[in-house]
Amino acid sequence: MTVFITALTVVVLAEMGDKTQLLAMAFAGKYSWKTVMAGVFAATVLNHFLAVIVGVYLGTSIDASNIRIAASIAFIVFGLWTIRGDKLEKDSTADSRHGPFWTVVLTFFLAEMGDKTQFATITLAAQYPSILPVLAGTTTGMMIADGIGILAGSLVNKKIPQKAMKWIAALIFIAFGVVGLYEELHG
Repeated sequence: MTVFITALTVVVLAEMGDKTQLLAMAFAGKYSWKTVMAGVFAATVLNHFLAVIVGVYLGTSIDASNIRIAASIAFIVFGLWTIRGDKLEKDSTADSRHGPFWTVVLTFFLAEMGDKTQFATITLAAQYPSILPVLAGTTTGMMIADGIGILAGSLVNKKIPQKAMKWIAALIFIAFGVVGLYEELHG
């Protein structure tokens, strides 16, 4: 259960203000929220399954201490990446001949490639080589964060400035990284 909760928390934090959350918000303005959520879910399961497989392979092929150091550094990088922020490209929600569901799936899957949540999933799977808990946690985290973006994005932006949320998430990532590095190097 710890792996699931860790994966969920990390991905929710990574996805807040991320380009794929912005993409989900944009699609929700164009298509039914149910279609967008279903498309985001399908794309996330596929993308994160591939990321978990890569992460587990790396975690079982590389020394555990090196994985923990790399994971800690990755969390610091995720924090800095969060501060920098993501921007949604203007044509990301262009109409497709494949229909709304497949447009969301294909666009979201491609947008998630090389994204910080995909790297976070790889990092988590390398650190905790448990396929189902990591996949379930990261997928649930994406659905929570993107659900917030789709269903309540405008309300959240009115009550909590996006800049404040970005800095809070960034500081949490950096703290995880610094604590992890300290524990590994001085533990």
